Amino acid sequence: MPTAVYSIRLDSDIRRMMEEMSEVNWQADIRMMVETMVRERNKMRLLARAEARWMEQVPNEKGASAMIREDRDAR
Repeated sequence: MPTAVYSIRLDSDIRRMMEEMSEVNWQADIRMMVETMVRERNKMRLLARAEARWMEQVPNEKGASAMIREDRDAR
């Protein structure tokens, strides 16, 4: 999988505290957090799009059973 670099600016105090916590794998933790956040936001965006399309639907006056029967009779 190809990767890309994305850099951020941190307050120097935060960076110093991170360096003091040498036991933490910051790169892996931050990558996992970003991936989780991106996937969650993408899921929410897709859900909002699906809900918008659902709201645009025109109600069927025939009803589902009549449509099914019509399709079966057409065969």
